Amino acid sequence: MKKKDLSYSINWSKKSLNTRVIHVGGEPDQATGAIMPPIFQTSTYVQKSPGIHSGYEYTRTHNPTRTRLEECLASAENGKYATVTASGLSATMLIMHALPANSTILVGDDVYGGTYRIFNTIFNSLHKFIFVNTTDQKILKQELKKYQPALLWIETPTNPLLKITDLEFAITEAKKYNALVLVDNTFMSPYFQNPLKFGADIILHSMTKYINGHSDVVGGALIVNDQKIHKELFRLQNSIGPCASPFDSWLVLRGIKTLAVRMQRHQENAIKIANFLEKNKKVERVIYPGLESHPQHSVAKKQMSGFGGMITFFLRGGIKESRKFLESVQIFSLAESLGGVESLIEHPAIMTHASIPEKVRTKLGISNNLIRLSVGIEDCDDLISDLKNAFKNCQ
Repeated sequence: MKKKDLSYSINWSKKSLNTRVIHVGGEPDQATGAIMPPIFQTSTYVQKSPGIHSGYEYTRTHNPTRTRLEECLASAENGKYATVTASGLSATMLIMHALPANSTILVGDDVYGGTYRIFNTIFNSLHKFIFVNTTDQKILKQELKKYQPALLWIETPTNPLLKITDLEFAITEAKKYNALVLVDNTFMSPYFQNPLKFGADIILHSMTKYINGHSDVVGGALIVNDQKIHKELFRLQNSIGPCASPFDSWLVLRGIKTLAVRMQRHQENAIKIANFLEKNKKVERVIYPGLESHPQHSVAKKQMSGFGGMITFFLRGGIKESRKFLESVQIFSLAESLGGVESLIEHPAIMTHASIPEKVRTKLGISNNLIRLSVGIEDCDDLISDLKNAFKNCQ
């Protein structure tokens, strides 16, 4: 079945991302001229005759609002096809089902807690997962040769330690063994990083985060260039059913329009706060890709056009000091997730990464004094003042 083409006749590939996220998939409604496309909040579609329709028959399969969002996302990542799902983890599920049974998957060791959980508690009976430090080129090269995996799963920067994998190196090595390469690009968004240009096969986004940017939608997306992969992902999505709703798709279409200006402000604030934290005597260490002290700072500069809005730092002390600090912030909200316009703060060991066994967290460096910031777009002086007051309260 061919979906209705809602795209402009303009060659958007020659336009900047700032323009594309506003216009691709966001063209005025053809019927009314409404500048903002309507939500097609429908489950089914009337057919002129059995099997004869306007490109849509059932919303689990296709929906015009979701089509618009998929066009926008594919354009943003400089890809050809996008599949939008109900959550980032449902997108992960589709990838797991798309691989042959008993596949070996090489996974970055410092991945999002939800990714670690779904691999180790749901799909560990279907596939074999090998966790490896993908930032260590020697180890990565050895493990790729040893296991010759069906898929290399890269998260860069990682969550929460912001480790950065050299995409050019990792993808080149993986291709020697015909491995597919998936890159979770959630932390950078298409604004700061485009893994497809390095040869990645699949880009994954938790649209919940920067893509939507307003903390009011849960969603996922997969972007590819290979039509065969796209068709298999669509087949699975249609069969299993983890599609995004029309309303959520519309909300993300609204949110992504401001992606460029939001990401600029996230980074602007994050750089100032990272420098502030690095000079603070109550901070043991700061991890931010934009700091020269970051171990992969040179890699970040090579493959990213910016450094994002995520900061990890280690507070001097332990769980007692961390709790006091986290309870003392007022503008930063103590909450899981990230990427919204509002600033968030959290404790990975207790919150987002609690599903990872303590022994594994310790090995990775996710300690009880590790704090993660999702820097929002508020006035930066207000944010720094909030952190200063929290530091005073945890003396």
